[in-house]
Amino acid sequence: MKRTNASIPQQTTWIDYFKNAKERLFDDRHYDYKDRSVFQMDYDRIVFSSAFRRLQNKTQVLPFPKSDYVRNRLTHSLETASVGRSLGNMAGYEIIKKYPGLKKEAGVHPADFGHLVSAACLAHDIGNPPFGHSGEAAISQYFKSEAAQDFIKNLTDKQKADLQNFEGNASGFRIIAHTPEQQSQFKGGLRLTLATYATFTKYPKESLPDRKLEKQASLKKFGLYQSEIEIFEEIATKLHMIPQHTGEGKAWKRFPLTFLVEAADDICYHIIDFEDGFHIGYIPFETIEKSFLNLVDSSNFDRNRYDKILARYEKINYLRSVVINRLVNEAARVFVENEARFVDGTLDKPLLDLFPESLQANLKAIINESVEKIYRSEPVLKIELAGLKVLPDLLHKFVAANLYPKKHPQLYKLLPGAYRNGNTDYDKILNATMFISDMTDRQAVELFRHINGVELPGY
Repeated sequence: MKRTNASIPQQTTWIDYFKNAKERLFDDRHYDYKDRSVFQMDYDRIVFSSAFRRLQNKTQVLPFPKSDYVRNRLTHSLETASVGRSLGNMAGYEIIKKYPGLKKEAGVHPADFGHLVSAACLAHDIGNPPFGHSGEAAISQYFKSEAAQDFIKNLTDKQKADLQNFEGNASGFRIIAHTPEQQSQFKGGLRLTLATYATFTKYPKESLPDRKLEKQASLKKFGLYQSEIEIFEEIATKLHMIPQHTGEGKAWKRFPLTFLVEAADDICYHIIDFEDGFHIGYIPFETIEKSFLNLVDSSNFDRNRYDKILARYEKINYLRSVVINRLVNEAARVFVENEARFVDGTLDKPLLDLFPESLQANLKAIINESVEKIYRSEPVLKIELAGLKVLPDLLHKFVAANLYPKKHPQLYKLLPGAYRNGNTDYDKILNATMFISDMTDRQAVELFRHINGVELPGY
C-alpha cells in the first residue's frame, strides 16, 4: 500500500493497480504489439497450453456425459470467458470515462478490461482435479487419512494444510505461474502479465490460517500454495494490492477486476448448468421455462418471437441468452456503481450478492433446484464415489514412488519428468499430487485400472 509518510496510508487507486499491470512474470523483454494487446496475448497463451486442453475431459455437470451437448470444463471456461469479456468491456468503458488519467498515465484502454477479464476467466478452472469438487474432497480426505501420515510427518503445518484442504484455485495458480526445473530454464509458467495473474486469483491468501467462516469473499477459500506464495507476493507488491491482516498468514484484498471473473463464472454455472440439466432430462421443461421467465428483463424479451419458436430446446436456448444478457448488465451496473469500494478494499462481496433481492431469490431457486435434481442425481453420486476410490489409490502409490523411487522403480518411471523429485518432502508430495490432479477424468480411471490389473493396456 502506498504511504504519504510512515503512518498515514493513502488510498489505492485504479492507476496504482495498473501502473505495472502489463509487466510479465519473470520476463523483462519489451513487447511492441500492433495487432493485439498484452492481455490478448495472455488469452492466446492460455488457449494453447496443454493444461487448458485437458479441460475438455474434466467434469462440469456430469462426469463422462453420454450426450455431446452437455458442457465440460473446457466449454464452460470458453463461455465464462465470453461473459467475462462483455463484463470487462462494459465496466472498462465507464471506468475510463470516469478516470481519464488511467488511459494517460497507465496506457490502459477500455477494451483492455475486457481482454484482461476474459483471459482470467479462460483459466479460472484450469487447476480443477478429476471429478470436479468431489475430486478436491477426495484428495483432501486422503491426506487427512491414516494412510498418508507417514508421508507428511516432516511437513510444516502450512504445508500440511495445502494438501489436507486441497484447492483447485491454488493448483490453477501453480499451473499458470510455476515452471518445473526439469521442464525449462525459464521461470514463471505461462509468463502472463501481472494483472492477469492477479485477476485470476479469487482467493489471494495461503491455506493457514483457515478463514472460511469470514464473510469476505477473498477469504472464503485459499488460492496460493506455500510453493507459490513468494511469487504472488511479488505480483501483489508491484500491483499495489492491499494486504489483509490474518494473523500469521499472508493475504491480500482482491484485485478489483477479480469480482468480474467471479460474476462471469457464477452467471454461467448457475444458468448453463441448469440448462444442461434440462437437456439431459433432469429438469422438466415447465420448471426451467418458469425459472428463466422469472429472470428475464421485459424490456429485452420479445414474447412474440418466443411464442413462435416451436422446438422446446430452442425456446430454452433463447431464454438462456436473454437471462444471461440481463445478469451481465446487472453485474456490470453493480460493479461500476461500487467500483471505488472494490478498489479501496472496503467492499469484499460477490457481485451477485449485491443484486436486487427479487433477482437473488430467483437465482437461489435455480441453485436449489440444480442441487436437488442435478448435482445429487444418481449418476453424479456414483461417479463421486468412484472418485473417492480412484484418486486416493493413485495418490498413495505415486506419492510413495516420488518420495522413495528406489522402492517403487516402475511407478516412478510412470511419473513424467516435470513431476519427479523435488528439493523437499513437500515438493515431492506436491509434485506427485499435481500429477494426479492434472489428469482428466478418463486418464485417472484408466491409470487406476492399469496399475491395479483391472484392465491391461491394449486389451
